[in-house]
Amino acid sequence: MTLTQLEYMVAVDTYRHFVLAAEKCFVTQPTLSMQLQKLEDELGIKLFDRTKQPVIPTEIGARIIAQARVVLREAERIHQMINSEKNVMTGELRIGIIPTLAPYVLPTLFKQMREKYPQLELVIKETITEEIIHELKNNRLDCGLVVTPLKDPSIKEDVLFYEELFVYVSRKNALYDKKYVLADDINPDQLWLLEEGHCFRSQVLNLCELRKNADLHFKYATGNIETLKRMVDKSDGLTILPELAVMEFNKNQMKLVKRLKDPAPAREVSLVTHRDHIKTKLIQTMKDEILEMVPKQMRQLRNKKVVEITD
Repeated sequence: MTLTQLEYMVAVDTYRHFVLAAEKCFVTQPTLSMQLQKLEDELGIKLFDRTKQPVIPTEIGARIIAQARVVLREAERIHQMINSEKNVMTGELRIGIIPTLAPYVLPTLFKQMREKYPQLELVIKETITEEIIHELKNNRLDCGLVVTPLKDPSIKEDVLFYEELFVYVSRKNALYDKKYVLADDINPDQLWLLEEGHCFRSQVLNLCELRKNADLHFKYATGNIETLKRMVDKSDGLTILPELAVMEFNKNQMKLVKRLKDPAPAREVSLVTHRDHIKTKLIQTMKDEILEMVPKQMRQLRNKKVVEITD
């Protein structure tokens, strides 16, 4: 049994396809299949049910794959210890980030990291929180940028900053002339939301206490905050935006932004890792870069009410 064989096995489990797994491992499909066959012969079991499409692990195969992920993580820890000792920033850092943060954090972060650490490879996946947590637990991501608290004992949360939530209204909306808005002022029939599965949608529903209304019907949902803004601009509606989304607004756009009454609601943004993560130095470096680019006032809770994610 070799680490290479374990890597191939984990790759097939990850991608559920032999050809794709081989491509990701930079080998030919026959080579990968041959090595897995040797491993199965050595162990005396079948790791995968090849009659299924996509291919799936057998019951014993799933347990062995889970252990293989642990072994590979510990093997990688040796490389990280050496790089840390040499103070070298090399290797691969796999980052998950939610869509409501990605457009406002990634461009600057990517630019800074590439300029300062050209030998470091950033692999970024934009997806919802649930998927990021699943990928962290399966060692497919090293860290994630999500909204917390998650209340998951296997996940470590390192709070980075707090984003105030703002109301973004159409010029045709009754709230346009108001300086401050109360949650009770928001008409749910005019509220544009992200689609199901996004934590920001849950926060908005929680903030506006809309879950209490069983008769709500949302005619449209999107996974993109920029789309929400455009929908508001073309209607008489409104939406809720996080602070980073409004920071680059011009004067005319800021006229459409209304603050909610104090204590101003905010969402908590954290860098999350699995409890057994190994790329400590790389992750800490990325954390420092994010804190450097975020305004100082956002790193303090101030007089804000943190809006938690609701199920």
